[in-house]
Amino acid sequence: MGPTASGKTNLAIDLLSHLEFEIISVDSAMIYRGMDIGTAKPSTLILKQAPHRLIDTHDPSEVYSAAEFRANAISAIEEIFNKGRIPLLVGGTMLYFHVLQQGIATLPMANPLVREQLKKDLKDFGLKKLHERLSGVDPIAAQRIHPNDPQRILRALEVAQVSGKTLTELQLIPTLSPLPYLFINIALLPNDRNLLHKAIVDRFQTMLDLGFIEEVEKLFKRGDLHANLPAIRTVGYRQIWNYLLNTISYTEMQDRAIIATRQLAKRQLTWLRSWPDLKLFVSHDKENVKKIMALLKNKL
Repeated sequence: MGPTASGKTNLAIDLLSHLEFEIISVDSAMIYRGMDIGTAKPSTLILKQAPHRLIDTHDPSEVYSAAEFRANAISAIEEIFNKGRIPLLVGGTMLYFHVLQQGIATLPMANPLVREQLKKDLKDFGLKKLHERLSGVDPIAAQRIHPNDPQRILRALEVAQVSGKTLTELQLIPTLSPLPYLFINIALLPNDRNLLHKAIVDRFQTMLDLGFIEEVEKLFKRGDLHANLPAIRTVGYRQIWNYLLNTISYTEMQDRAIIATRQLAKRQLTWLRSWPDLKLFVSHDKENVKKIMALLKNKL
């Protein structure tokens, strides 16, 4: 696991030649078909050599939940173990890693009265104010939830109002028995934040060169997709979608996409800082394969 642009996929593929691994993708955007360039999905050639489970499983019009991921991942893990191999989970969707290992908290049912009041507040005061309100109520959730994500902001505020406990508090209460597996949590972290920021800028420019705008344009022209779908809210896709709507300029699109990617990386790092028993490695270190294999030989 690790922040965006930290080299997770390349390292995972390098590890395949050292142990009998099979890769399971832990990425909330790579599940969508037709979203290849902007998600940095491995190429068709690489996927033939190193198949990834839980890639290209859904259409961008569909909503995919963390609970569905957990069920799909457990099924994939069991299949891999039954073949006598080792599951290698790779990605940057920290919530998915969390629910897989810790289970999913039981949250209060939606309350129509509270939800309607929150929707009225959203209309009256705007999303920014509601995100600021969430920062006062549940600062950890506010840091994790994107300021432009009305669905999750409203739900976090609703949970706090209905239950008297924050979303963060409730999510720390395990509701499912632990899985019967040994999880070895390995994180790739940059030792220089400036290098990570440069990698983010370089990667976004490469995506544009590869035809990222044309990829989003195909989705845009379908006619059945809209800006509030989780697939289209994905970093990069959201900004290009707005560019295609002519609400922002090309330069604004670039700037906003890079800023949003940096914010995503920051949220990923926030998750990792509180992760228990995490084995840390420096991103893009040429000795990582050797170091990780030494770690695994002591653990397995």
